[in-house]
Formats: sequence, structure tokens, C-alpha cells
Amino acid sequence: MRISDRIALFVLFVTGLGLASAFAFDGSSSTNTVASVASADIPRTAMVGPVPNTAVMPWEPAPNQSFFLSFSNLRVPDGALKLTPSDAYRWGTQAMRIGNIPPGVRAIEYAAANGHPIAQWKLGHMFAEGDGVTEDHLRAFGYFSKLAEGHAEDRPGTAISYLVSNAFVALGNYYREGIPNSPVKPDLDRARSMFSYAAFYFGDRDAQYNLARMYLEGMGVPKDPKVAARWLSLAADKGQHQAQALLGEMLIKGAEVPRRSALGLMWLTLAADSASPQEAWIVQMHDDASKQASEEDRALALNLLEKRLRGSDRGE
Repeated sequence: MRISDRIALFVLFVTGLGLASAFAFDGSSSTNTVASVASADIPRTAMVGPVPNTAVMPWEPAPNQSFFLSFSNLRVPDGALKLTPSDAYRWGTQAMRIGNIPPGVRAIEYAAANGHPIAQWKLGHMFAEGDGVTEDHLRAFGYFSKLAEGHAEDRPGTAISYLVSNAFVALGNYYREGIPNSPVKPDLDRARSMFSYAAFYFGDRDAQYNLARMYLEGMGVPKDPKVAARWLSLAADKGQHQAQALLGEMLIKGAEVPRRSALGLMWLTLAADSASPQEAWIVQMHDDASKQASEEDRALALNLLEKRLRGSDRGE
């Protein structure tokens, strides 16, 4: 079946989603393997691995071209640039590193326009964050779209696949919120499609977290806390600290999932340790749970944490 035909099944597939029972909340380390990536340009947040028990997982086909807006103006016509895309990217990053920002950006744009995937990813984040360039979310969206469209079916676990899955997550965020005064309007179906593909095919932990939030909050889908909890479990096991926090809270409350206070406190402890200064809600959530926990739960949470860390040290 062609990708363009199969993508029409997406909404029905997600609606009927049932994740494997192997996604337990036992706090043990995953057997997922994470490829070792040496390049400093690969995002640390994209610590991903294949979803476990793939034999029982219905893989979502890659979104076809119609799911991406067309950006045909990314090519940078410049007769003076005779470098290969790789050389242009290398020269551009070095130029920016020593403060030659405009020519550096121009060289990276040349590389991106000629198909260099790392350049496309880098420019996407530069324009999204205003890093060395004027913040321009529509241009960021364009670069992420080019990367995702061109490499959606790359083999998971490779260096480039980390960038591709990260681009899918960025596109999902843009479709969820929209870009003011642009053709990119809020579209929860497309947001879910982007998150779902990165979560299933690439096993991206940030995509899994964002997909969990959609089910937890009923964004474009009926609320389903149990499905959300399973996605949170996958993301938390890969170290996604926001997922760890939400999963921990769910386990402590025991409203939608079986109550396991000690395990919930363990996840909240890990989340609080990784929280940024802007994520005071995670620290507050942990402090409140710790105060309310019994001595027995605190001791058991510490024991679970030690076991998990020992497993991580052994690479399990």
C-alpha cells in the first residue's frame, strides 16, 4: 500500500491505539539500545531507541508530501560558493564560531538548500531560537519540513535519524500551536501525526511525551489517561524528565493507573534532578509528594532509584 494511501488510516489507527502490555511501570531500565553519536551538533534531547516489542506494534507510515508545506525558496543562489554542501556547512559553522555571523549563516543556508540534513536541522533551531539570526518561526518550520520530508524513512538509530525525529517533534509543536500571521495554523491532527510518527518509528522520547500529553489533556483526541500513561512510561524510561514527573504524579494519585506511591516518588525524584530553573512545577511536585509519603515509601523509592541507577551504569 502506498504511503499516500496508508496515511488516510492514521486517525482510525490512533483512535484504536492499544499499546503492548509490556509497557509496565516497574521502574526497570529499558533494553533499548541508544546509538553513540560523537557529533556535537546532534541534539542531546533526542536520546531515542526503537520501541520495545516492535512485533506487536503497528508502525505508522511516513507522512506523505502533502503533510508538509512547500518551501521552494530555500535554495541560496550564489555563484561565488563553489564548496560542496558538507564543506559549506563546515566552513559556515567555523565562521560563526569566530564571530563571522552573516557569511557563516549564508554558507550554512547554501549547504541546507543543497540537501545537507545537519545544516537544515541547525538552521531550523537557529531561526526558532533567534540564535545568530532574527527569530523567524516560519523559516524554522521550512527547514524542519525539508529535513523531515527528505529523511522520514531513514533507518532509526543512525546519527541523522536523531535530527530527523527532532524535526518531527518541532513540526508537531508548530502544528499544535500554529505560527501567528503565517500559513501554519493550529492543526491537532497534523500535530498528532508528527508526534506519532517520531514516537513509533524513531522511538523519540520527546515525541512520546508530547503524544502522551495529547491523550492526557484530550487535545484533538478523546482523553485516555491509560494510553497517556503508557506513552509516559516509554518516554520516562528513556530519561525524559517531564514525562517522569507526570508519570510519577499519576502513580502517586492512583486515579487512572494502579497506585504505586514509591515508584511514583522515584520518577519524581529523577525528574526533579533534571528539571531546569524554569520548571519549578516539577520540583514543587516532587517536594509535595516527598512530604506526603510515608517513611516506608521513601525508603522503597530510594531502593528503586538505586537499582535503576545501577542498571544504567551497567548499560542495561
